[in-house]
Amino acid sequence: MSDVLMKAFDAPTREDLPEIRIGDSVTVYVKVNVGQKNERVQMVRGLVIAKGGYNNNEHFTVRRIAPGGIGVELTYLVRSPRIESIKVQRHAHVRRAKLYYMRGRTGKSARLKEKRY
Repeated sequence: MSDVLMKAFDAPTREDLPEIRIGDSVTVYVKVNVGQKNERVQMVRGLVIAKGGYNNNEHFTVRRIAPGGIGVELTYLVRSPRIESIKVQRHAHVRRAKLYYMRGRTGKSARLKEKRY
């Protein structure tokens, strides 16, 4: 394929979003439709447990604990126009590319050591 055609399918990069890594505690502000025409911004605070894809398909998974102690995992596209903003609360020291083992952890064992710069 020609370069011109490839660029036509590339979504514009989001310069306003910070670089997120596995183990980051983040707050994601997402636009949500309420009713037919109304739209509001919903906040999701949790831990980034996975990243994947590249270019237009780049995505990340955020795990949070909902009321009642139920774990909820939400996957977002990085270049989605639905994402209002992302704020990184803290970075954690991790040694894995995917933190799926956090699904089985509760209490003190669910903590990650904070990375200090």
